[in-house]
Parts: sequence; C-alpha cells; structure tokens
Amino acid sequence: MKRLLLVEDEPGLVLTLRDRLTREGYGFENCTDGESGLERAAREGFDLVLLDVMLPRLNGFDVLRELRKRGIDTPVIMLTAKGQVVDKVVGLKLGADDYVTKPFEMVELLARIEAKLRRAPTLAHPSEGYHFDDLRVDFRRAEVLKGGEPLELSAREFQLLKYFIEHRGATLTREELLNEVWGYNAMPSTRTVDVHVAWLRQKIEPNPRHPQYILTVHGMGYKFAG
Repeated sequence: MKRLLLVEDEPGLVLTLRDRLTREGYGFENCTDGESGLERAAREGFDLVLLDVMLPRLNGFDVLRELRKRGIDTPVIMLTAKGQVVDKVVGLKLGADDYVTKPFEMVELLARIEAKLRRAPTLAHPSEGYHFDDLRVDFRRAEVLKGGEPLELSAREFQLLKYFIEHRGATLTREELLNEVWGYNAMPSTRTVDVHVAWLRQKIEPNPRHPQYILTVHGMGYKFAG
C-alpha cells in the first residue's frame, strides 16, 4: 500500500480526499499546518506528499524548500487556489514534482498521483565517493573526512554509512540493513542495527539527539538524507 500525506487545512477537501484516496487503496494521513506537515514528511516514509500552498504556521513553499534542503526527495504535488503562472514557477523551482490548481477534477489528481508513484526511486550509486555538508566519504580508500580531518569509523560503521549513501532517500528496514551490511549468514538482532546507527550518528551528526542525516522512519527503519 502506497502511503500518502496530505498537508491541507480545508476540512471539506480533507474529507473528500480521504474518502476517495482510501477507496483507491492508498494509505492516507493528514496534517493541517505547515510545521507538522514538514515534521511528518521529513521523518516518516511517505511515498508522496500532497502539499497545499496556503497553510497556517508555515506555507507550502517554505515546507517544500526545507524538505529539499534536508535532502528529502519524496515526490510532492502542490495544491493551491492560486492560478498565477508565477506560483507554479516558484513551486517547480523549489523542487515540486507537479502542480494542481483548485478546484481540480479528482480523476486528474489521481492520474497525476499514479504518474508520480510509477517513477522509479532515484538511488545514489556513486562509484568513488560522496560528500555532504562538511563530510567527505572516499569509498576506494574506505575513509571519511569531517572538516578536512580524518574521522575514525569501524569497518561496520563505514559499510553501514556506504549503504545509506547508496540508497539515499529510500526507507531501509532493519532487516534489510542486517542482510545487506551484516550478511545473510550473520546472527545479530535488529537491536544491533540501532546501536550502530546510534554510534554513527554520534560521529557524523551535528546534533545526534536531533539527527538531520540518518532519519528514523517510525515503525519501519531508517532513511539517509545527507
């Protein structure tokens, strides 16, 4: 089941979309203000976000800007009552995947949702290395520099970081990480993954208590947004 997040404060539209989208087989969640929408879109593993522009507390453009700044590449369809070309241009330049002007036909919205969900996930497969913020990861040398200084990682921590980078933006379950990083024949528990993620966060996150690179997807696993 594909999970959709609607960030919209108009009760009638929320009710209409909830009814139709759940009948179409989608998992449906709703936030009614920009701040809570940003938090949920950044922390949880949604397949697509329907984002209104005119929202309380934080407008849709600011929500989208912050999501893309954090490296969250979940497809976003903007919803707005405005029809000016300039609003569409702003949304698309900020990283929106599509734009629907209210009032819209439900069949059109459904078609646009289906089109975006058919898009294959974009995974990063850098051949030699990767850099984000002040961190540089060299895959060939198996080393990490932070602010130009060597960062000491264990072999397993490096392998875990490498796997996160290669699957940037994807929600990775603990079971997948165990299988792919530790190996099918290994016997550690999912708790092992949590411990290593915590250690890795201590070394690469500016604030490990509030991580911005290795995000927890509650009930599912982790997502790398570096």
